Amino acid sequence: MQAVTELAPRVGLQAACRAFTQNRAAVYRDRARRRGVVSRRVLAARPRPPLAFSTAEQDLLLGLLDSERFADLAPATIFATLLDEGCYHGSIRTMYRLLAAQNQAGDRRNQRIHPAYTKPELLAIRPNEVWSWDITKLKGPAKWTCFHLYVILDIFSRYVVGWMVAHREAAELAEQLIADTVAKQNIAPGTLTLHADRGTSMRSKPVAALLIDLDVAKTHSRPHVSDDNPFSEAQFRTLKYRPDFPPRFGSIEDARLHCQAFFHWYNTAHRHSGIGLMSPDVVHYGRAVALTAQRTVTLDAAFAAHPARFKGVAPRPPNLPTAVWINPPTKDTTPPAITPKCSLNS
Repeated sequence: MQAVTELAPRVGLQAACRAFTQNRAAVYRDRARRRGVVSRRVLAARPRPPLAFSTAEQDLLLGLLDSERFADLAPATIFATLLDEGCYHGSIRTMYRLLAAQNQAGDRRNQRIHPAYTKPELLAIRPNEVWSWDITKLKGPAKWTCFHLYVILDIFSRYVVGWMVAHREAAELAEQLIADTVAKQNIAPGTLTLHADRGTSMRSKPVAALLIDLDVAKTHSRPHVSDDNPFSEAQFRTLKYRPDFPPRFGSIEDARLHCQAFFHWYNTAHRHSGIGLMSPDVVHYGRAVALTAQRTVTLDAAFAAHPARFKGVAPRPPNLPTAVWINPPTKDTTPPAITPKCSLNS
């Protein structure tokens, strides 16, 4: 490195690095490191500035800044007020510097500190264990008008257990929909978890009080994390990407008729890859095992008729889900610690 530094002024840094097969980045890092060392030495040995305030002048200015008259004013305001009165005790920057040395320079507002939100990890191994609900907007007949679609979805079976179209988003409407859906599905106390994002209706006191009365656990997504509520988001996407979904609805009755037809199709005819290409009602009401057995018989017959077409491997129907997660826990890839074996000397 020293040879490159000596040769660089005569032939240039690039030619010097090429001659000694040295990387220019290493030379730049060495120069920066040396500059940092030198600057730190200079700062450590710097004498006290001759124009700096004396201890008495600092105490006088600090006393003014901390006085009852100026305690709640900004240094710029204090400077201007004293200047208008014919007094000068230091510049605005000096006031800030002195306050900072006393740990008095900071924001005096009571600012909210956001808590650390925990990632929800929810597991369902059967229907009616975890529900996900959300609200989306449906465009109305004129610009800036819309209707609100409330949907409650079982994440294990993808079955829409409850829905409603209303003129507005309100906690009271959400409360009524949840109560009616829990009663319709005969949910036993302490067996259901209801998951939602952090909308105002989801975090409202009426909904929270209802869930306490029904003994239903509730969880919420983290702020601005749509992946924490993936099943409701996917269901809304299916709704709005259907070919018959209109750009606007002429009235709330039109929206309700459309959603009634859609949710009937969604629950009874739509095949989900996540539930073995079955419709949600088949999985939700316990007919999935029988349908899988029926599919197996059909595939076995096809294999027996033409085994060569399957290259000698009997086809199997898509697997049914055994567990459905919202944010499955991260697998620990750390290898286990190896305990040394002890040897006994004879």
